[in-house]
Amino acid sequence: MNASSASTVKMPDKTVFLCAISNISSGSCSEDCSFCTQSAHYHTDIERYRYKSIESIVSEARMARTNRAIGFCLVTAGKGIDDRTLSFVCEAAAAVKKAEPDLNIIACNGTASVEQMRELKKAGVGSYNHNLESSREYYPKICTTHTWEERYETCENAKIAGLDLCSGGIFGMGESEADRLSMVASLKALAPASVAINFYHPNPALPITENPLEIDEALEIIRYVKSQLPSSMIMVAGGRERLFGERQPEIFDAGANSIVIGNYLTTLGNAPDKDIVMLESLGLTIAQSCHD
Repeated sequence: MNASSASTVKMPDKTVFLCAISNISSGSCSEDCSFCTQSAHYHTDIERYRYKSIESIVSEARMARTNRAIGFCLVTAGKGIDDRTLSFVCEAAAAVKKAEPDLNIIACNGTASVEQMRELKKAGVGSYNHNLESSREYYPKICTTHTWEERYETCENAKIAGLDLCSGGIFGMGESEADRLSMVASLKALAPASVAINFYHPNPALPITENPLEIDEALEIIRYVKSQLPSSMIMVAGGRERLFGERQPEIFDAGANSIVIGNYLTTLGNAPDKDIVMLESLGLTIAQSCHD
């Protein structure tokens, strides 16, 4: 994945899938992930709350659908799912599915067992998001409170439970090219339905202070991931706006066919209408369902 000069943006005739995120439980996570603003270890300046109201979650889901998202991700802070969190996510998923039946509900709730994921599926969840974040080799350098192997097992559990798996990682955290290749190889073995490519967004309170990636190098990463997982949806998620700036259209030529629309967990994204104008100006079709 050596950096190379970015090619001229083409206008491919393809469909782009939009996903929105709802941070339904924010901050105060006990894990020490060096990349995460929700870790209680680093005292970042973010909003913190135990559970968002079901009414607020449903309202966000309706807005996401208005903004043409077809995926809606329910994210909780914490290592994994306890009984109370499982009950809350199931309640939220059922309420969203009732209000917006065309949305694909994605759960992102940390490590989880097959049995817990089956309960989520019963409540209307269609996909489970759990990122590897980095390579098996590099992960102990950025997190010491749980293992990479636990992450990988959770991804396997999602598939056993009959959920579509969304998994990916973060680039630009100080990892080597060998680490990137290793993580992509692990993702390839999992064969997720969707791969989330995130580019690290620095925060002054976090141990990882910068993202050294250049735009051309980031585009080459997208190309490589697409070449290794040609059947997976390739979503460019966190860090898109900050890293690519005016060159955001080039991610689609590189192989991306999905983006997060709206805000992220603790950082702001583009205004949704701005992204929609960009996609339409490129001649791209915005998917109306997950089956497009």
